[in-house]
Amino acid sequence: MSDVIKHPAPSIKHQTSNKMPTYKNIHNHFRLNGAHFTKDDLCTLAYEFVKEGNESEKHLGLFILDWFDESHEIILKTSGTTGKPKEITVVKQAMVNSALATGDFFGLHSKDKALCCLPVNFVAGKMMLVRAFILGLDIDFTEANAAPLKNSDKEYDFVAMTPMQVENSLDKLHLIRKLIIGGSKINHSLEEKLKKIPSEIYETYASTETLTHIAVRRIGEESFRLLPGISILLDPRGCLIINAPRISTDKIITNDLAELKSENEFILLGRIDDVVNSGGIKLFPEKIEPQLAGKIPHRFFLGGIPDSVLGEKLVLVIESEKYDFDTSVFEELDKYEKPKEIFFVPKFPETENGKIKRNEVLDNL
Repeated sequence: MSDVIKHPAPSIKHQTSNKMPTYKNIHNHFRLNGAHFTKDDLCTLAYEFVKEGNESEKHLGLFILDWFDESHEIILKTSGTTGKPKEITVVKQAMVNSALATGDFFGLHSKDKALCCLPVNFVAGKMMLVRAFILGLDIDFTEANAAPLKNSDKEYDFVAMTPMQVENSLDKLHLIRKLIIGGSKINHSLEEKLKKIPSEIYETYASTETLTHIAVRRIGEESFRLLPGISILLDPRGCLIINAPRISTDKIITNDLAELKSENEFILLGRIDDVVNSGGIKLFPEKIEPQLAGKIPHRFFLGGIPDSVLGEKLVLVIESEKYDFDTSVFEELDKYEKPKEIFFVPKFPETENGKIKRNEVLDNL
């Protein structure tokens, strides 16, 4: 049984005519790979994709058919980063509302050029298509891969990518006017590279339950800013509670620790699941990791494992065969922030969309 999220009425700023945009309609300026499609034309194309397309086209075709069927709900799959992947059922109009909020925040207009290079079997890829349907974007669809801009010199107004895709596209990012990055955290090294690029580049804060981002942080800034129609508060644990009435009638309780800077800005501290309580000292791996960025030539993360004396101890896990590690990289860390032990793992397990399964790694040390 999938979870059901209920959703109310849409935003009012973007409209295709006198009527409010709904999932039943498609904007008359919508283009897919340069071609105009009516809803019927698009469904015909979708059938062809499902029958004869490659894997990416099949996923695209299935989503189009699901979007334009008679049901007002659609099933989305979570990534499984912090647990087993699950399915949730959402109301399509909520995805429309999310698209409208993105359009309002980023100042997107009909006929703007967009690129969908994310897997359409996950919500982030689906939402790129919904934004195009509703806002009338001229969207190119390409197979999701690690370097989506490799063979392209096109200019785009709006693109969403994962950090890995961004890392492999640095020489082409100047062609993108506004870029949003999600799926996993941007590391310090990548952020420094992005500061040199003239495009508007943002890290997103999102979950499947919020239908992608409800807040964004511009590269070079510390705080995330909320999108229109969103409000937040902290629960007794210090974790975010999200109130997004156009997306969910219920408040969304997260496990993300945060510091509120204003009524519409916050700083992420990390997931409460990842906090390491070492001898009564609370350590936040995601706040320590940037200090080691660029000093360790492999993927790595910090986490906690049981310890008979401290309760938990902070450890460093490196994706590599074992080698002589130079602990001088810890010199600038506070004494409590220095890992008590170092582990080497040849290959990190990942979710389908490339996130490291940290808990699985720690459980098997």
